[in-house]
Amino acid sequence: MMPQSNSPAAASSPNDDGSSGVVDITTLSIPQLRALQSRLSSELEHLTNSHAKLRAAQSKFRDCVRSINDGIIEPKKTTKETEEDKSNSILVPLTSSLYVKGRLANRDKVIVDVGTGFYVEKTASKAIDFYNRKAKELETNLQDLEKIVQGKSSNLRVIEDVLRQKVLSGEAATSGHSLAAT
Repeated sequence: MMPQSNSPAAASSPNDDGSSGVVDITTLSIPQLRALQSRLSSELEHLTNSHAKLRAAQSKFRDCVRSINDGIIEPKKTTKETEEDKSNSILVPLTSSLYVKGRLANRDKVIVDVGTGFYVEKTASKAIDFYNRKAKELETNLQDLEKIVQGKSSNLRVIEDVLRQKVLSGEAATSGHSLAAT
């Protein structure tokens, strides 16, 4: 089996017919296979970390939608407050676990973080659409990333199998030579 590698070293290695991009890994030496194994392992670790970060970002976008729905569109009401305070009272997140009471000056508009430190005023419905769109884009990116991770994992398994076979055949050849020498 000849997996296609996306790494620059494997992609630039020509095959017997002069084409590049596919390498017959059975022709690689044990040190080359170990280097390729190490490179693929580090790529998989990086991709897995990226996957986790994208999932966290997607979760934050969904939390924003939930916050707008719960705090702006359908506010929770308590019985101790006056009718005016009920409709404008909100908990403002300072950190992920620290909230302070606040009052909304305007329920019609919200401030949306659009990235890189820029904020835009939007209506609640447009803000929800924005965050839902961002979450959907991330879902597409996550699906693409999962396919890449599966392919790299498959390539790593193949390389590990070939490496195991080469090491075992090398040990058999070494033990055969040592028996003949005695």
